[in-house]
Amino acid sequence: MLESKIPAGALEHKWTDYKGHCKLVNPANKRKLEIIVVGTGLAGASAAASLGELGYKVKAFCFQDSPRRAHSIAAQGGINAAKNYQNDGDSVFRLFYDTVKGGDYRSREANVYRLAEVSANIIDQCVAQGVPFAREYGGVLSNRSFGGVQVQRTFYAAGQTGQQLLIGAYQALERQVALGNVKMYARHEMQEIVVIDGKARGIIARDLISGKLERHFGHAVLLCSGGYGNVFYLSTNAMGSNVTAAWKAHKNGALFGNPCFTQIHPTCIPVTGDHQSKLTLMSESLRNDGRIWVPKQKGDTRKASQIPEEERDYYLERRYPAFGNLVPRDVASRAAKERCDEGYGVGSSKQAVYLDFSAAFERYGTTEAGIHGIDNPSKEQIISLGKQVVKEKYGNLFDMYEKITGENPYEVPMRIYPAVHYTMGGLWVDYELMTTVKGLYALGEANFSDHGANRLGASALMQGLADGYFVIPYTIGNYLADEIYNKPISTNHEAFQTTEKKVQERLESLMSIQGTQTVESFHKRLGKIMWDKCGMARNANGLQQAITEIQQLKKEFWSDVKIPGGINELNTELDKAGRVADFIELGELMCIDALNRNESCGGHFREEYQTPDGEALRDDANYMYVAAWEYKGEHNWELHKEPLQYDVIKPTQRNYK
Repeated sequence: MLESKIPAGALEHKWTDYKGHCKLVNPANKRKLEIIVVGTGLAGASAAASLGELGYKVKAFCFQDSPRRAHSIAAQGGINAAKNYQNDGDSVFRLFYDTVKGGDYRSREANVYRLAEVSANIIDQCVAQGVPFAREYGGVLSNRSFGGVQVQRTFYAAGQTGQQLLIGAYQALERQVALGNVKMYARHEMQEIVVIDGKARGIIARDLISGKLERHFGHAVLLCSGGYGNVFYLSTNAMGSNVTAAWKAHKNGALFGNPCFTQIHPTCIPVTGDHQSKLTLMSESLRNDGRIWVPKQKGDTRKASQIPEEERDYYLERRYPAFGNLVPRDVASRAAKERCDEGYGVGSSKQAVYLDFSAAFERYGTTEAGIHGIDNPSKEQIISLGKQVVKEKYGNLFDMYEKITGENPYEVPMRIYPAVHYTMGGLWVDYELMTTVKGLYALGEANFSDHGANRLGASALMQGLADGYFVIPYTIGNYLADEIYNKPISTNHEAFQTTEKKVQERLESLMSIQGTQTVESFHKRLGKIMWDKCGMARNANGLQQAITEIQQLKKEFWSDVKIPGGINELNTELDKAGRVADFIELGELMCIDALNRNESCGGHFREEYQTPDGEALRDDANYMYVAAWEYKGEHNWELHKEPLQYDVIKPTQRNYK
């Protein structure tokens, strides 16, 4: 059932050979073919712009009022590419190797190599679009380090890389809108996939302003709808981020790959109470210059400034001397949790560690003093000069931290703690990014393909743009070349009518409950179950409890949720209810997947399976596969396995020491 369609031949030639032999659609025929793109973040905007440029008739759906509000703007630190500008030993192979190793050998080799291969093209494309990447004094693009690697390959635009990249993709998209090649549907949310004769042939969308349901035909449908981190309620995701598009595809036959693989980001502002609706990420780029530590004394209540150097435990540098503060996210997150669980946490909650820039101030300040010809500078002068350098590199991130916490990180160390950030799982796709439903594709974070069990920092933007700009324009042609004989199907077709009726009945069912509990309260309860029992650490007993609790929560939701307002109007509570209903079902599958995978790998940490020193312990003999789940009915899924074969890289126990 699972045909990955990986081309034959040597790994480094697969993508080139594929492009040289895939079917093509001539320009005149492209104008006859219609493509639907759901989601207009980095993956969706780049795909829609690229396909519009090629001449296809594209419809792009965005549930915000503008593509510029996509969650892609929240990415701060950078985007990876194997340019080797520093001449520090980087290469396409090194990026490929780091990504596979960082994902704990649970990603597909061919897809990852292709990602590394096209990474350099992304930078050229974005520079041509005017993305203002940081530059060195001589004019060349600047790079900085990210976790899990020992080279500098991350291109960045201050602390707002995602926003700048999205603006580049957005202006390319808007150009195609102006030319008439792309039609934009803002404030529209996909409600269902329309499948005819086993092929995706359109969607049912809801106009979120009027509440009206609309039918849209497409020869192919691209889902670029992002990840599902908000299943945990508290995450670094935008509050509107949801799983609905992918989940509807899943319930219509698209297999869901590795749903339990969740990324915990180690550098987030800690939770401060029950009033919060989301968490804030502090870029991983801060770990370039910030040092992470806790007091050596348990329960130490002194201020950071009162704790002398010899009484500080720089635990990442102590445990992982080769990588230090730049270990991968899953490793850094577990280490922080372990220190806090052992009683070394800081702050009022004791669920935080320090991220301290004082050493960076001194290092940069000393260099600056030399540049300015200041002999025998005082410590105050050095610190002042160093702060200016840090401000130039990370100023907007420091400002954001101060606005949220009320503390000045130039004067006191930041307090950070891990939080849900990204989901490596997603719809299962083959090498062409097609799901198990013909004509239905998933791009970017919506698919499972490139990051294994843990994503390296600065690789999300890389994957989204690679899929949209450089992969899908080739692979979709291989499918659509056989669709030029098929005329557009009328939206009066029985399948469109039946699917729209199904959506209408679901909306009416939600509105008819008229219970006593808010949608938000159910989402919070789901999030607590997921974080406590399927979060940074999992065990069999907790996961079994979680499955039972989520099933009960689903019954309660569908019998006691209260949604004010009506269907045929602007109703944000109804929008949210549909998304939370899908999150509840997804949460159950995530726990089932985590319970089934009796090993630890990357961000999936089963407490029963760990090395003597607390690292993730894989079981390659039994679990070196992609878990692809087929929906069979309520509370019922069937597991399909795609074996992972490593021809070039030999899986070993990860070691960052």
